[in-house]
Parts: sequence; structure tokens; C-alpha cells
Amino acid sequence: MATVAKQSAGKASRGAGGSVAGVSGVGKAIGRIKTWPVRFRAFYDAVRREMKLVTWPTQAQVRSTTAVVLITVFLFALFFGVVDLGLSTGMNRLYQFFTQ
Repeated sequence: MATVAKQSAGKASRGAGGSVAGVSGVGKAIGRIKTWPVRFRAFYDAVRREMKLVTWPTQAQVRSTTAVVLITVFLFALFFGVVDLGLSTGMNRLYQFFTQ
């Protein structure tokens, strides 16, 4: 309950600009700029730790999944090419039937 009271008290002390009374937006920005190297280093270290936990696929797995993707793409291209050819032929014949 005390946390809610502190939060509402903090909201009440904000001015029209949205900053807390006594702390300017420029001061906050400078504080964030000063802590940038520390925050960046922490982020970099966290990324490196996570990358060590990644299970990377073998070269054979990469080849097989790449082959599956390429075959699927070509099959879909063939399918849509046949559908497009059929629809365009049908539309041309329909257009010619009504214009003659």
C-alpha cells in the first residue's frame, strides 16, 4: 500500500512538462549518456553468454533444410505459374467470346 502512495505522490509532483519537480529533462539525458558505456558492456556480455547457449545446426542439417526450402520454392513457383497461365488463358478466351 505504501508503494501506491509513493507512486501517486510522485505523479502529483510532476510539472506540465512531465518531469519530476527539481529534476530537468536535460539532467536525465546527461545521466543516461554517462551510463551508456556501462549499459552497453552489460548488454554485450549478456549477448555473448546467450550465444554460448545456442545449439548450432551441423553442416549436413543446413544443407538438407536448404534443399527442402529450395525445392518447396520451385514447386510453389511452378504451381502459381500453371494457375496464372490457366487464369490468363481463361480470361482471354472469355474476353474474346464477348467482344466478337
